[in-house]
Amino acid sequence: MTDEIRVGADVGGTFTDVALSTPDGELVTAKVPSTDDQSEGVLAGVEKACEKADLDPREIDAFSHAMTVSTNALLEGTGARTALVTTEGFRDVLEIGRQDRPALYDLDAEKPDPLVPRHRRFEIAERSTPSGVEREPDPDSVRELADRIRDSDAESVAVCLLHAYADPGNERTVAEVLREELDAPVSASHEVLAAFREYERTATTVVDAYVTPKIDAYLGRLVERAEDAGVPAPLVMQSNGGIADAETVRDHAVTTCLSGPAAGVVGASATAESATDAAGLVTFDMGGTSSDVSLVRDGEVERTTEAEIGGRPVGVPMVDVTTVGAGGGSVAWVDAGGALRVGPESAGADPGPACYGRGGKRPTVTDANVVLGYLGGDTALGGELSLDVGAARDVLADLADEADLSGPVEAARGVYRVANANMTRAVRAVTVERGHDPREFALAAFGGAGPMHAAALADRLGVGRVVVPRACGVLSAFGLLAADETRDAVRTYRRTLAEADAEEVEAVLSDLADEARADLRDPGSAAISRQADLRYAGQSYELSVEVGASFDPEAVEARFHETHETASGYRMDEAVELVGLRAQATVARETPAVAYEGAGESADDARVGAREATFGGEVRETPVYRRESLPAGESFDGPAVCEQADSTLVVPPGWSAGVEPDGTLVLEGDEGGRR
Repeated sequence: MTDEIRVGADVGGTFTDVALSTPDGELVTAKVPSTDDQSEGVLAGVEKACEKADLDPREIDAFSHAMTVSTNALLEGTGARTALVTTEGFRDVLEIGRQDRPALYDLDAEKPDPLVPRHRRFEIAERSTPSGVEREPDPDSVRELADRIRDSDAESVAVCLLHAYADPGNERTVAEVLREELDAPVSASHEVLAAFREYERTATTVVDAYVTPKIDAYLGRLVERAEDAGVPAPLVMQSNGGIADAETVRDHAVTTCLSGPAAGVVGASATAESATDAAGLVTFDMGGTSSDVSLVRDGEVERTTEAEIGGRPVGVPMVDVTTVGAGGGSVAWVDAGGALRVGPESAGADPGPACYGRGGKRPTVTDANVVLGYLGGDTALGGELSLDVGAARDVLADLADEADLSGPVEAARGVYRVANANMTRAVRAVTVERGHDPREFALAAFGGAGPMHAAALADRLGVGRVVVPRACGVLSAFGLLAADETRDAVRTYRRTLAEADAEEVEAVLSDLADEARADLRDPGSAAISRQADLRYAGQSYELSVEVGASFDPEAVEARFHETHETASGYRMDEAVELVGLRAQATVARETPAVAYEGAGESADDARVGAREATFGGEVRETPVYRRESLPAGESFDGPAVCEQADSTLVVPPGWSAGVEPDGTLVLEGDEGGRR
């Protein structure tokens, strides 16, 4: 058990969630509305959690934070005015991309505009090849270029020269001169992503430059507010599922693009996997704006280097998350063909769903849950916000008229089913489409709305077990308490596996390990994992496999064949190519041990009433339980609703729920429940 008082704060589109753990096992949670300046809501949430725990904020030993600043900047187009400096003749790489269409058969489909318009893309005479530098840049030309960049009103600069991943000498020279001449941050591709593929490397470097001023300013404000409150400087969740100190993140802003979703997956892995003997977890995080789905196998969070955010590739290591625009606040609407649709537009926190009573006039998934009886008029969202059932029925009645449905309940059932269908597709994307059978996994549900939909999703997928952690409503915040400190390093290294020199590979991996350790607060205690990126000759994509303590080409090749067969369903009798090497340095942090004592002696003691709820078109009298009163070892059958301050769990007919010793609820469905 850790002897620290830790606090984690995760910013969502609607609420900012906070989890606080104490050395004696107490877990305190809080929710506050998210604010335009996220740092205000974060510190308000920390102060609220401290007040509930009867602690002074100055007693906090560690403060971890997940944010949406980078994501919002990319999705909303509010990042910095960015300039791009590249090799002469290659200024349009960013716009040409891969020449693929976002929707193959949609004649009106358009790619997003480049983050850097053409008039702020600059060329410089230089040339490197994979074998080394052929022509060095003229420093005086770089200084002249700095004047042109200054005149373009650029607020940030990305430098991505041809083949700088292989020999960064020219790029280093250009970046150093620009940093001397300009009062603007400069992102260099060999520092951001030292990997081949010009478009992906350029796009990732541009994203880093685009979000760096926002991240730098935001973290500056947050550090200042934390200092004023007597709270330690924040450790920030990165997209790879590990935390880093604020100064490191300010220098590597692109690593925060999936900060919040990564924290949720880490929280699920830390709390839910021990509650099941399945092959792993499908994590399902449904918040107010969207739903995030990921996979945990053999205790390891699945990661990727091929993510896209807002249609823009980001090649740094990330937790492999699939996101759909279906959250509690997602707006339901009828398209031109008369079909009922849900999302991606969200009602947000203000005015929010109609049932919030803040003036919302459009039907949302939360309103549908109210009309179906899963949320009641006496349910207090976040422990504070009471619900207006009449307002929810009114907007669903209007939707029913527009969709030619019989009434608000029928419209609510439609909204619930459509939202579930959207989220089911996301689950299939991380399981079936990756060669995994979802029936072999348990579904870990969290987020404010996730447990309301989890059993219905499990029914659709044939999954027989749903795990709902105790802190499910704020699990991303809890994940921040458990996250390890992590850094990644990558380098392109192209050989056929048969030609790879083991000593040379070991030397590269050793350099990468040193690079990954460099930014850690305690590099001497870091554990190192090493991977190789491999592909069959002729393929245009690669898969990462573990290298182990020493590089053994035969063992690595065997792992690759097995991994390829799992992912694609076959293996080939072709030469295997080594295209990249990776190292990850991790300083482990102990997961806080959280005590649980249900206040009641039986499930009956936790029952606080009943209300009518609709399941499969049938209205059922449904018991309502208070989750914190359920004692460990007890169980109850569906239909049932289980409420807690930050989330609500729905147990449909054909399902039962049991309470684990740590307060985790495990739902199991019989054959009737998995219809």
